[in-house]
Amino acid sequence: MSTLIRSRRVFWLFAIATAAALLLTTALTTIQARPASAHGSVVDPASRNYSCWQRWGDDFQNPRMATEDPMCWQAWQADPAAMWNWNGLFREGVGGNHQGAVPNGQLCSGGRTQSPRYNSLDTIGAWKTTAVSNNFRLRFFDQASHGADYIRVYVTRQGFNALTEPLGWDDLELAGQIGNTPASQWNPDTGGVSIQIPVNASGRTGRHIVYTVWQASHLDQSYYLCSDVDFGGGSTSPPPTTPPPTTPPPTTPPPTTPPPTTPPPAGACTATYQVTGQWSGGFQADVKVTAGGSPTKGWSVSWNYGNGQQVTSSWNATVSANGTLVTARNANHNGTLAAGASTTFGFLGSWNGSNPVPLVSCTTTS
Repeated sequence: MSTLIRSRRVFWLFAIATAAALLLTTALTTIQARPASAHGSVVDPASRNYSCWQRWGDDFQNPRMATEDPMCWQAWQADPAAMWNWNGLFREGVGGNHQGAVPNGQLCSGGRTQSPRYNSLDTIGAWKTTAVSNNFRLRFFDQASHGADYIRVYVTRQGFNALTEPLGWDDLELAGQIGNTPASQWNPDTGGVSIQIPVNASGRTGRHIVYTVWQASHLDQSYYLCSDVDFGGGSTSPPPTTPPPTTPPPTTPPPTTPPPTTPPPAGACTATYQVTGQWSGGFQADVKVTAGGSPTKGWSVSWNYGNGQQVTSSWNATVSANGTLVTARNANHNGTLAAGASTTFGFLGSWNGSNPVPLVSCTTTS
């Protein structure tokens, strides 16, 4: 009988220990998973660390980065986790007092949050820029589908020199915002949801910083994100004198367009296609339309996709597809262009395999 009692006692002790281990494992897994659930960032125009991750995430040890992309280089050397965790630049418990929590000169790191992980993002210098118009749409990606109490988008004042000056709150002007918006009202996206915020930055030219504050809805969690842009200029990623391998230099037009020194014939137009953001299975692109030697009443841009790409939504143009042929026609407000004037439309698309830049053609109604 004593042997039976001992056997039962051993069995129950083993069962209790096993159950306790399972509970502890579950608790630890839950605790470790919580921080990863609240992540997001500006993906177009890309925030500094997301942009560095996009360009160099698969090749971050390449010494070419030091000369081709020195600001990203110093960030990777300072702390690679700033790029791998591009979606985790937040502070908690700010209570809406953003200026009190984030000192001047530390805006891009969220006040040196999670120090020293994101400190390198405050470094002053020639960060690569994204070309934007004075009216553009900022795209915010929410990986955890938390939605927003609000998103506020600021742009540096005209005259601010991002190459030499630290960014302060008094350098910013509010240029766009949305209020309480649950994730159910955002656009479904690969791995989460996204939303676009219209931004009006009239009067800006040249290099500027776009500063975004996202107040997530699930907790008092505030994200602070710097994006470098160029109003009215070409993308400097890489600089115009060193074009990326997959696109022609700004001084060398696509094969289907005449050289810039030879203006298009009266009534004609030219168009340039640029992928401004890309992620797994999706992308965003802008097309710039420029009138020729005489005014236009309307325009149409077309191109062929050869790799299964599809346009899913668009703005500032009506886009339709017939097989691989995609045609974009002007909206009511941007069809009339003066001679030599330009307008821009954009769209979101999907891709599978590869996403090369297609050749585009442009026709006008005079």
